[in-house]
Amino acid sequence: MLLKITILPGDGIGPEVTDEAVRVLNNVARRFNHELSLDRKEVGGAALLSSNHPLPDDTIHSCLASGAVLLGAVGGPSFDKFPKHLRPESGLLRLRRELGAFANLRPAVCFPALEDCSPLRPEVVRGTDILIVRELLGGIYFGEPRVTQGASGNREALDTMRYTEPEIERIARMAFELARTRRRMVTSVDKANVLDCSRLWRDVVTGVAQDYADIKLGHMYVDSAAMLLVSRPADFDVLLTENMFGDILSDEAGGIVGSLGLLASASIGGTVGLYEPVHGSAPDIAGRGIANPLGAILSAAMLLRYSFKLEREAGSIEAAVSSVLAAGHRMRDLAKPGQTALTTAEMGAKVAEAVVPQMAIH
Repeated sequence: MLLKITILPGDGIGPEVTDEAVRVLNNVARRFNHELSLDRKEVGGAALLSSNHPLPDDTIHSCLASGAVLLGAVGGPSFDKFPKHLRPESGLLRLRRELGAFANLRPAVCFPALEDCSPLRPEVVRGTDILIVRELLGGIYFGEPRVTQGASGNREALDTMRYTEPEIERIARMAFELARTRRRMVTSVDKANVLDCSRLWRDVVTGVAQDYADIKLGHMYVDSAAMLLVSRPADFDVLLTENMFGDILSDEAGGIVGSLGLLASASIGGTVGLYEPVHGSAPDIAGRGIANPLGAILSAAMLLRYSFKLEREAGSIEAAVSSVLAAGHRMRDLAKPGQTALTTAEMGAKVAEAVVPQMAIH
């Protein structure tokens, strides 16, 4: 199978972790007799510095012509001086819109070997396997109007949270369909006791649930969900959220399972899927070889699963990560005192080598 992928290394540690994800993809392609066609393009700060725009036209064209997009990370404090429409994050938001990626999937899985890396007790975090399904193109991140106005000392800022019924319905259906492949539970998160958007959200999700009698639906306020995530994380299966709540809760989930560096994501639902680790560009550690590449590598597994429907290949990457961690290999963000921490490249090489040979096509 020809796997045509656009690679967007991005900023900060993005290029480092993306290189290791590509290394693993190359090994999977060899083991499973696939052909990789990779097109590297710039996005975010890197594109801004070279072409004066965070999302150049040739990057968009490459993404739309590919089967999937693998992204490192964008942004950094050095770009804060630019107007907001030229900042790296604006390029990323536009890319999501161009691809039509309305559903952001963020798994949070506690690997058995990392139970002692969680800030929670092992018996609390044990068995945690959550899929956060976050609406990605609506809510306060995209609502209009958004403005800061007034004289210095008396300024006023306005952001608008906005959702339509169709936007809520399509993400809810995505969550219910995914729950059918898991433990058949959906917890919908809102703030319906305060926000009109949340009341609409709860009403629409409840209506969609009528078409999924086999799925158990529960509703939860976002503050309660945040509390229960740290007290009973293993109770959650699919967590359905609007845009901002999902952004916040998925970072909390990263802390629960040991490190944000472990978290992968898939932005799907449109013409082309976009895959990226949840962590940011972390410019303070860029170039030092200490960034955890596992989030990027696990994002590559999601890329194979959701864009190319290659379940065995995706599973081989996830099994490789699990076996490398079980063997005691750690990055700096996961290492205990006295443990040797691998470099970014060393961890990538370990995972690439561990891709299970017996799962390959013979």
